[in-house]
Amino acid sequence: MRRLRLVGFLSSVLLAAGAAFTGTATAQAAQLAAADGYVALGDSYSSGVGAGSYIGSSGDCKRSTKAHPYLWAAANSPSTFDFTACSGARTGDVLAGQLGPLSSATGLVSISVGGNDAGFADVMMTCVLQSDSSCLSRIATAKAYVDSTLPGNLDSVYSAIRSKAPGARVVVIGYPRFYRLGTSCLGLSETKRKAINDAADHLNTAIAKRAADHGFTFGDVRPPFTGHEICSGSSWLHSVNWLNIGESYHPTAAGQSGGYLPALNSAA
Repeated sequence: MRRLRLVGFLSSVLLAAGAAFTGTATAQAAQLAAADGYVALGDSYSSGVGAGSYIGSSGDCKRSTKAHPYLWAAANSPSTFDFTACSGARTGDVLAGQLGPLSSATGLVSISVGGNDAGFADVMMTCVLQSDSSCLSRIATAKAYVDSTLPGNLDSVYSAIRSKAPGARVVVIGYPRFYRLGTSCLGLSETKRKAINDAADHLNTAIAKRAADHGFTFGDVRPPFTGHEICSGSSWLHSVNWLNIGESYHPTAAGQSGGYLPALNSAA
């Protein structure tokens, strides 16, 4: 009799545990299923500067309906879409003003950031207006910053994203090489063009390393942009534009749809 009672008791315990486990698993599955909101963070390469069709309410952030986050949301219909990327943003700007929409319901986050921290605009202006030696010197300074300071800044951003959106898939998107080399091209010297491309690779390597260390996916846009650099004859990047300087060296609408969107699609 005691044995039968013991068996009955153990059976009850196991059934209760099984029900509890099943309930927990069901609740977790429901929570994951609900976590399909999309938040797009970052700088002008995410906001869509250079692509045109800017959303009026975005003001100086210049968020475009032709930017890759907007295109991805239109094609995939996430439960929510928050587009907080902003022209000129640095890592500190992302931390201070872009992370509000992140939550446990966020299923996907994309971000491009780091170029402005490294002084991208000043590098390009130096290389356009000054000598080869001045250009190379400014690029060396930017690379030193990427090695010494940028990793810590990226860590702060990536840690904050993970804290606020613990279940999200995070895609960290890089930057293209800017110039086609070995071709006849008006403007910058081959020396400058090669140095700028090398700097872009250096920046991408640093960003990809920090992304991997946080368990994030790196979206490399260099493969789809190959053959579409400045001086290629089929460029997806604006060259220097003295009439609209802010769009200089940013992706065109074709660069967003043909270069950035595929990188996001393959990683999301």
